Amino acid sequence: MIIKITPQTLDGTIHVPASKSMTHRELIASALAKGSSTLRNVTMSKDIEATIRILRQFGAVIDVEKGEKETLIHVTGGLKKQEGTIIADAGESGSTLRFLIPIGIYSGNRVQWTGHGRLSERPLTPYYDLFDEKGIAYQAESGGLPLTVEGKWEGGLFELPGNVSSQFFTGILFILPLLAGGSALESTTEVESEGYINMTIDTMRKRNIALTLRRAGHYEVFGPQEYEAADTAVEGDYSQAAFWLAAGLSGGTVKLTGLTRNSRQGDRAILDILIRMNAFLAFEHDDIIAVESQTEGTVIDARDCPDLVPVLAALASVSKGKTEIVNAARVRLKESDRLHAMAVELDKIGAKVEETKNGLIIEGVPALTGGTVSSWNDHRIAMALAAISPRCKDSLIIEGAEAVAKSYPGFWDDFASISRIPPEVIKE
Repeated sequence: MIIKITPQTLDGTIHVPASKSMTHRELIASALAKGSSTLRNVTMSKDIEATIRILRQFGAVIDVEKGEKETLIHVTGGLKKQEGTIIADAGESGSTLRFLIPIGIYSGNRVQWTGHGRLSERPLTPYYDLFDEKGIAYQAESGGLPLTVEGKWEGGLFELPGNVSSQFFTGILFILPLLAGGSALESTTEVESEGYINMTIDTMRKRNIALTLRRAGHYEVFGPQEYEAADTAVEGDYSQAAFWLAAGLSGGTVKLTGLTRNSRQGDRAILDILIRMNAFLAFEHDDIIAVESQTEGTVIDARDCPDLVPVLAALASVSKGKTEIVNAARVRLKESDRLHAMAVELDKIGAKVEETKNGLIIEGVPALTGGTVSSWNDHRIAMALAAISPRCKDSLIIEGAEAVAKSYPGFWDDFASISRIPPEVIKE
């Protein structure tokens, strides 16, 4: 799909979609629990659908109830061994794949993991090393997908590198309380994206799971424990809110509802970064208002908030002075090489971007030319470019605009709701 955006002031209110990261975690905790759970305020997306699909294959009963005001997900927990090999299609979701590989082993099933897009290129080596150590049988084609795994977890020491992806830590943490005896998860390196691990721990503790952070990167759990069923609302997603904050700052006044001010989401860091960039943000309880501002360049350490890199790079391109994004090498391993993609696409519309091994150096310009850009089949690239359309002189045409469905299917409808001239679909 190709979308044409007319540069304009954006004004209005956006109800931020539910956190995709939190929804994955709540679904898993519910599937592992005994009894029935209800998740409220859910935003469906391709990634969430992938997690639901596979948890159903593992034996959980999951019903999606789409109401006029909100979507509910009802989960009856309980994983079961199925006949034969389960073919588990994770779509393009790295979270689904990495979170659920350990769950699949715990379920007792032989699972063949598949995926699409760049998912087969995203690293799984930390799991392979752990499988070798723990005696888990696996077979991977060319080091990626399809991946077939079968085995049984035993309690004890689990070691993972903390500088590849926090998703591996989440996957292992979920199964440790279910194992007999004491277990520990130890990072062999400095932990990055620790905020995402904290989200997992918060989810587990809400389900009556006890675990201890003994020291940085060292987690201890005694089992077996049982996850409790729960009725819980999923909070708004700061990684999605970031696009609307950038849109308001680029040109207009955008109010965001549905967020939680004291959230443990790692991407809540967007607020501190934007304030450092001289953004004008107003707060009304949990609501946030972003008002057109002359933002200024700064140094952004992406170690703990890699998903914010595309939108921050986009905003930096129209900020005064120089912005350096550092410690962002892992962003190259997402749905696209996001460092390269943003450098290429911003350059097409008049930005000044230098790509480095681990980040970007961006010299801000007063305005962008507009023109045709590509999403690289990456939801965050598409939304980041759309967010700075108010600073373009001519129309911004985004090819591959359908990529937003991966995490935010309603993005273009929401964009239209705060536009005088809605985005035009010029090719399906």
